[in-house]
Amino acid sequence: MSEGLNIIVCIKQVPETTEVDFDEETGRLKREGVAAVINPFDEYAIEEGLKIKETHGGTVKVLTMGPPWAADALRDAIAMGADEGYLATDRAFAGADTWATSLTLAKTIEHMGEYDLIITGLKTTDGDTGQTGPEMAEHMGIPHVCYVNEVSEIKDGKVTLKRIMDDGIETLEAPLPLLLSVSKDINQPRLATLRGRLKAKKAEIKEITNNDLGIDPKDIGLDGSFTRVVKIFEPETHEAGEVVEGTTDELVEAIFSKLQECKVI
Repeated sequence: MSEGLNIIVCIKQVPETTEVDFDEETGRLKREGVAAVINPFDEYAIEEGLKIKETHGGTVKVLTMGPPWAADALRDAIAMGADEGYLATDRAFAGADTWATSLTLAKTIEHMGEYDLIITGLKTTDGDTGQTGPEMAEHMGIPHVCYVNEVSEIKDGKVTLKRIMDDGIETLEAPLPLLLSVSKDINQPRLATLRGRLKAKKAEIKEITNNDLGIDPKDIGLDGSFTRVVKIFEPETHEAGEVVEGTTDELVEAIFSKLQECKVI
């Protein structure tokens, strides 16, 4: 560990607002003209990567997949303290579901060179699936641990960590290289400094296209996606419930009458 760890943090740029429009034909979000930010869950991944670097040395590289303007999210991560930014961008990548996205990111990381630790946020606010991280690990043939809320120790090529489960706290040990999906309980993300923002403004964002990766176009983007959004609709709104007041006997009688009226009983 004397030379430090090669840490890669995968992030995504998401709409800053929850009020977004959809393309009814493709089922995809309309991102053009909508203010975007780093996915909030990914900020915890960035912070954890920086903390590990501060303890063990090494570099933190931040990777995202998206259109050219997704480079803004990478610069925000560099402003927080990340060392380098990588953007997987190509029209061939557009329309990807989690499977095609995870394949593209996995191949991009392999193209970037050696790595010890890959960190992702638990999920994204625009998709909310939490699938991309585990799928990446499967593509790469490395271990994956999700819901991580503490990285306790990294020593002798192994990572000791904890995660909160429904029935308690689980302590695990896993070998490097390793992919972690971290929860928001793991840390408190730092704010970017003025020096960091100046560094980010001048930083070179390294763009990677499918010409660099050489993936069969049928395996990426919309063509490589196993899932499709076939219909988008807003949930039906319901009228406010009826408030019943009175004594206990009157309440019981009113509720009983209402249930009969609705033919529940």
